[in-house]
Amino acid sequence: MKEKVWLSVYPESISKEIEIPDKTLPQILQETAQQFPHNNAITFYSSKMNYQELNHAALSFAEALQTQGIKKGDRIAIMLPNCPQYVIAYYGILSSGAIVTQVNPMSVSRELEYILNDSGAEMIVVLDDLYQRVKEVQPRTAIKKAVTVSLGAPAKLAEEDITFEAFLKKGSGQPDVPEIDTEHDIAVLQYTGGTTGLSKGAMLTHRNILANVIQSYEFFKQEIELGKERFLTVIPLFHVFGMSSAMNFAVYTAGDSIMLPRFQLEEVLHTIKQEQPTIFPGVPTMYVAINSHPNAEEFGINSIRVCNSGSAPMPLELLREYEKKTGSKILEGYGLSEASPVTHCNPMFARRKPGSVGIGVPSTQYKIVDLAAGTDEVEAGELGELIVKGPQIMKGYWNMPQETAAALKDGWLYTGDIAKMDEEGYLYIVDRKKDLIIASGYNIYPRDVEEVIYEHPSVKEAVVIGIPDKYRGESVKAIIVLKDGKTVSEDEISHFCRENLAAYKVPHFIEFRKELPKTNVGKILRRALREEAQSQISR
Repeated sequence: MKEKVWLSVYPESISKEIEIPDKTLPQILQETAQQFPHNNAITFYSSKMNYQELNHAALSFAEALQTQGIKKGDRIAIMLPNCPQYVIAYYGILSSGAIVTQVNPMSVSRELEYILNDSGAEMIVVLDDLYQRVKEVQPRTAIKKAVTVSLGAPAKLAEEDITFEAFLKKGSGQPDVPEIDTEHDIAVLQYTGGTTGLSKGAMLTHRNILANVIQSYEFFKQEIELGKERFLTVIPLFHVFGMSSAMNFAVYTAGDSIMLPRFQLEEVLHTIKQEQPTIFPGVPTMYVAINSHPNAEEFGINSIRVCNSGSAPMPLELLREYEKKTGSKILEGYGLSEASPVTHCNPMFARRKPGSVGIGVPSTQYKIVDLAAGTDEVEAGELGELIVKGPQIMKGYWNMPQETAAALKDGWLYTGDIAKMDEEGYLYIVDRKKDLIIASGYNIYPRDVEEVIYEHPSVKEAVVIGIPDKYRGESVKAIIVLKDGKTVSEDEISHFCRENLAAYKVPHFIEFRKELPKTNVGKILRRALREEAQSQISR
């Protein structure tokens, strides 16, 4: 295949290569606040905040951080569901020159402790419901202060900690803004799992994240009206997709981010009816739920024009049914934490190909290379590993030089995904070189789950695989061999996992066997088990 054949599908009105301004993310917020000061920035149930108010709150948060001795390069963790305080803290941390450390609120103590220690975070902004979890691990971390966000009854705090509202009053909106090297200074540590079982902090610079926002805007600009769009922001902001395609994209386009802390179908539908969003970034499970509701059309879902879908494959039948019911277009894309995250998407301006994740967004190069050496580009239609290059590609992994060297080679990010490309440059993800499981948009690495199961005293061997699930995309299945003479039930294993893993990682299916298939050298044949499970489902 000739290099960059895919560029031929771009119309003249869409730039194939874009210039990334030397600006920080807070500078983008400030520009939006100057141009659209009274536009709604955030809608959260009955409360609304305009861009002028959001910008002032972010700068006040930054100044408050600096009164606590926080300086450029320090790490501050955010462990919140979607809420206005998330956006204030995110832009406030960046305005102070510090680095945002994203933490999934569903993380259990052992996961939280690892991320806080690995990042060296000194403060954490946390939901008060999760406050005790932070205090449990705090003595073994560098955390000095917790800033708590209350969406209900406030928690009783230790003397050194403070509520979000009280902390915000420590600033007046005039922080000492440090000089930022947008190309090299880190904005966000986005933690992603790994085949080693250890989460890795993808170092995303200010330029990486801003580049991805501008790439997305250029790609969708024919459908975007500045200052007029309303984003249904229910995808989690701690997820790199929600961070870029909902929160930051809304700020860049002066849109109203209609936030919900979690996906609850009835609440989502009533919010759509009341707020009439126009753009809905989501994952297939969200579209499945809406599509399956018998009275979905009665909630005005036809206000949504564009649904950009990511994190998991979109079933063709669902895509057709959803679009027929809503009148919107689902644009399936592809990305990963290491790419801020978007690298590909099906275009509105050219042919959409169901089953494909589309073409590269502007200024993104990509090719399929041989699986053996990863050096030779394969022909169109042939399988290989997808590698990508562009301004959105991470700086590397935090404190992991070997993993960085393995992932980044001559500027190319080796994704670990097996894919193929057609003659027009449309990309098809076929399999995962890594054994990643994607359930309801969450990345689950088998090793993380297996390590916990192996801690059970009755377990001899365990292997975790993903099996097809029409609703979640994939479900987690654990196949276990018990020690001689030991007995344990599925419920006991499930309960043990729930105590030691975030809920979305807990196996939905548990099977006991006397032995596991292995290679001659004793390596468990995970792929064989996955194929076996898939064949049983298809019968």
